[in-house]
Amino acid sequence: MKAKIHPKYFSDVQVTCSCGNKFVTGSTVQTITVDICSKCHPLYTGEHRFIDTKGKVEKFQKKQKLAAEMQAKLGDSKGKRKEKAERQSKSLRELLAES
Repeated sequence: MKAKIHPKYFSDVQVTCSCGNKFVTGSTVQTITVDICSKCHPLYTGEHRFIDTKGKVEKFQKKQKLAAEMQAKLGDSKGKRKEKAERQSKSLRELLAES
C-alpha cells in the first residue's frame, strides 16, 4: 500500500438519526447524520408508511392521476375513431354484397 494517500479512519464515529437514535461505528468522517435508521425504517418496524424527503411520492401519485385521466380521454377518442371508420362510405364490393 502506498503511504500518505489513505484518509484517516475514525473507529468511534457517532451516527445520529433524525428519529433520535444514536449508535457508534467506524468511518473516515467524524460525525454522520442520517434521515432513517434500523429503528425507524418501515422494513424493520413492520409499519406501512411512505418515506419521502423530497416530495417524490406526491410527484409519483400526481403522475399516476394524470396518466389515468389521459387513458380515459384516449379511450374516448379511440371509440370516436371506430365510429368514424364505420360511417365512412362503403366500397363497391360491400355495396354489391349487401344487395
